Amino acid sequence: MDLRTEKTEKAIRNAFMELRAQKPLEKITVKELCALACINKSTFYAHYSDIYALSETLEQETVLSIVNSIPDLKGHSAENPDVFTRALCLAFLSNISLIKVLFAGKEQNHLGVQMERELKKVIYRKYPEYQEDPEKDILLSYCIQGAYHAYLNNMSVDTQTFVQVVERIVKCLKPLF
Repeated sequence: MDLRTEKTEKAIRNAFMELRAQKPLEKITVKELCALACINKSTFYAHYSDIYALSETLEQETVLSIVNSIPDLKGHSAENPDVFTRALCLAFLSNISLIKVLFAGKEQNHLGVQMERELKKVIYRKYPEYQEDPEKDILLSYCIQGAYHAYLNNMSVDTQTFVQVVERIVKCLKPLF
């Protein structure tokens, strides 16, 4: 990517994040984004088909960033789901500013769905038998979605308490894995 393209992409993304922090996704127009980014509409459309495509790109990048920030993700095993869940909670918390902007309002559930999809890809590569086992699949969904929704509903709780409680819950599920 050349320097002009990089600068334009950065301007588009920064303008989007600024607007997204102020209003719901469906209220953001290409016209106002272009004005804020100091670009014309044709430049925007050369990069994205619409505001939703831009949002989806940023959401996916955030999800991959969260997944990639989990240390030794492929090394986690069924023997230590509490360690995995702890790492997942800490990954959510380390990306809190992006999450609060990109996944606010109606987009809130997108993160849980996308996280589950991406994490299961990694887990199924290591444990392909989980994909065929409805019980294991449900347990994984519960751990991933449960951690995410507990995070959403308890953002004011200090990090240590939050992580310890979620870790204890998952330790109780360990015999099921």
